[in-house]
Parts: sequence; structure tokens; C-alpha cells
Amino acid sequence: MKVRVLGSAAGGGFPQWNCNCGNCRGVRTGTIRARARTQSSIAVSSDEKSWVLFNASPDILQQIREFPALQPGDKLRTTGIAAIVLIDAQVDHTTGLYMLREHNRPLELWCTDPVFQDLTTGNPVLKVLDHFAGVRRHTLPLSGGGFSVPGIEGLRFQARSLSSKAPPYSPHRDDPQPGDNIGMTITDERSGASLFYAPGLGAIEPGVREAMMAVQCVLVDGTCWTDDELVRLGVSHKHARDIGHLPQSGAGGMIEQLDALPARTRRVLIHINNTNPILNEDGPEHRELARHRIEVSYDGLEIDL
Repeated sequence: MKVRVLGSAAGGGFPQWNCNCGNCRGVRTGTIRARARTQSSIAVSSDEKSWVLFNASPDILQQIREFPALQPGDKLRTTGIAAIVLIDAQVDHTTGLYMLREHNRPLELWCTDPVFQDLTTGNPVLKVLDHFAGVRRHTLPLSGGGFSVPGIEGLRFQARSLSSKAPPYSPHRDDPQPGDNIGMTITDERSGASLFYAPGLGAIEPGVREAMMAVQCVLVDGTCWTDDELVRLGVSHKHARDIGHLPQSGAGGMIEQLDALPARTRRVLIHINNTNPILNEDGPEHRELARHRIEVSYDGLEIDL
């Protein structure tokens, strides 16, 4: 199984277009050692020819240009994207669907019922796409033995509902529903190797901990370093946990949770907000993660399992 990180930043990317925080200003001026990043998405394949796209970020066209496997060039109109799986209905994970509207057949789209509701009501992306390529929606199950994706041989997908937040335009923003946000265990049925992917993770509940303990690699929420990061910098009145993201530092934070995993487990953070000091590769926070064997993902990172 090959996993390609197409985008590793949270909503807005890095640097964010209107932000002059220390990180954004620093990467623009070259005064800090940091990499620019697009908004979070990954692609997964068993043969490096047909790919499952997890989320469709607003930066999808740039991500396709930077990863030629998604545009193989073997036909007049073609793509290496066999299917799209949505982790949630957030703007930074779904706006890219508009960019794929020129497809010559409906997009094969997997999502939960709450996400489908959000994308046909509060933010009716899928209704708009009916005027273009359209989508062939597949119900993403939250129980049972998981599912397979036609055209993706040898990979099994098992979704798990997470404690996080539905989008602001969702009718259940303050009334969480199972499937608003999911984590995904992806297993290579030939080798038995597996990965747990959860870019939005507000709490490590028992079932989530069990899933993380069972895999060889976790690719999980790296949005904020501290719970009060956004408030302290004056960019929001909400804490990280208020918007469904577990911070890395502090009691019960992501570092503590990842330290509890088996020593063999590869630990990688994704969906990193532009304010997070771990983006500065010379900073103490980045070094702190390294001491705990935690990696900070970047656009173009490849994981082989």
C-alpha cells in the first residue's frame, strides 16, 4: 500500500493568504525554516495506478499537478482517481469537488449519511455538481466489516465515528451525529499492514484508541500545539477542543496519546494549522515532537506499508 500526502495543512493552507502570524510571515520572508503546505488530503493505492482520494481540498488542482500519478495522460480525458472518500463535510475537505466537475462520468463518492445531508442542504455542493459530471454516491458504513472500493484491489477500508465537530453550516453543528467526522483504518489485505487516518480528532475514545493500537502507522490531527493557541494569538475566540481538534501539548494531548502506542507504530501529524509552532523546523516544539518520535507531515510525503 502506498500513501501519498497531497496536502498537510489545515484550512487556509500555509502560509494562509491573509495571515501575518510569525509562521506565515516567516515562511514568506524566509526568516524561519518551514515548508509551504496545501490543505489536507491524502491518496492511497495498492498498485500506484488507481488511487482513492481522501478529501478534495480547494488545492486539488495544484496537488494533481505535483503528483503526476493522478493524471496519467494515457487518454484524452483521464484520471488516476478511482474514488473519493470524504472524512467530513468541512469546506477545506470538499471544495475541491468543484474543481473535478469536468470529469467525463460521475465521480465515485463515498460518504456517511450526515455528510451527504450537509452537502445537499447546508452547503449543497453535490446538487451543484449534478449540473456537471455529477456524483455516484456510495453510503459509507460505520459498522460491519468495512468496505472495498471497486478498482482498488487488495485494500479494505473500515470507518469509525469520531468525537469532533460538524461544519458551521451543518444542521447538527451543536447536535453531533455518528458519522459527522470519521477516522479510517486502511488495510492491505495481502501484507496485513494498516494505517489509521484521522485529520480531525477531538478526543481519543476507547474505540479510537483500539484502532490506533492495532495499526503500523497513524496519520492524525496536528492542528494546534496548545488548546488556547488561536485565542492567545487573537485569530479566534475558540479553543482547539471547541472546534474538534485535540492539541498536541498538555495533559491528555496528542503527544501523551501517541506515547502510549506500541514502539513499532509510526506516528505522523497532518492537518497542521498555520499558527502551529511545529511548522518551524528549528523551533523547540518541532524538536519536542522528534524526541517523542512524532513526525510532521509535509506535502509530497510518501508512506509505504
